[in-house]
Amino acid sequence: MQMIDILITYHEAFLKGLSVTLQLAGITWLSGILLGSGLGVLSARWPISWGFVIRGISFFLSGIPILVMLFWLHYPAQQLLGIVIDPFFTAALVLSLVNVFGVEMIVRGAIEAVPREFRDAGRVSGLSCQTIIFRIDLPLVLRHILSPLLVSQIVMLHMTLFASLISVEELLRVSQRINSQIYRPVEIYTALGLFFLMISLPVNGLALMLKQKFGRDFSER
Repeated sequence: MQMIDILITYHEAFLKGLSVTLQLAGITWLSGILLGSGLGVLSARWPISWGFVIRGISFFLSGIPILVMLFWLHYPAQQLLGIVIDPFFTAALVLSLVNVFGVEMIVRGAIEAVPREFRDAGRVSGLSCQTIIFRIDLPLVLRHILSPLLVSQIVMLHMTLFASLISVEELLRVSQRINSQIYRPVEIYTALGLFFLMISLPVNGLALMLKQKFGRDFSER
C-alpha cells in the first residue's frame, strides 16, 4: 500500500487528527503570544517588582521537562484533586504555559534592547509618552521579535506531538493507531513529516527573511 493510498483510505482519521493538532497549536499560539507579550512588558517596565516574580516563575518552570509537567498534571494532580479533565485541555494548559514564558523572554529582551537615547530624543522633541511608545518603542520591538517569535511558534507546533503521550487524539497518535493496524511505518511517518514540513518551512523561511531584513542592531554605527 502506497502512501497516497493510505492517505485516501484513512483520510477521515488523518483529518480528525490534523484538526486536533491545529486546535491545540492555535490555543497555544494565541495564549502564548497574548499573555507572554503582556508579561514581557510588565517584566521589562517594572523589573524590581513584576520582573522579579515573572523571572522567578520562568526560571522554575525551565527546570521541569515538558513531559514531566504533562504526566504530572494528567495523573497525580487530578488524582489528588479528585477530578477528571480531558487530556486535550491538560495538554493545552501545559503547552500554553511553556509558550507564555517563552514569548515573555523574547518580548522582554526586545524591550530592554531598545536604546534609552531613542526615548530621550523623543522626550526632548516634545513627544508624549504615548507617542514615544507607539512611534518609537513599538516599531523597534516588533522588528526585533518577529523572527524569533515565528520560530518559537513552530517549535510549539512540534511540541503538540507530546500530547499523544497522554492520549490526545492528535496527528501523531492517529498515525500510530493506523500503523498498528496496517504496519506501514515508512509511508505513515513520511506523511506525518511532510505535514509538519508544509507548515514549518514557509514560516521558517519567513522568519529568516525577517531576520535578514530587520534583525539589525538598534544602535547607529
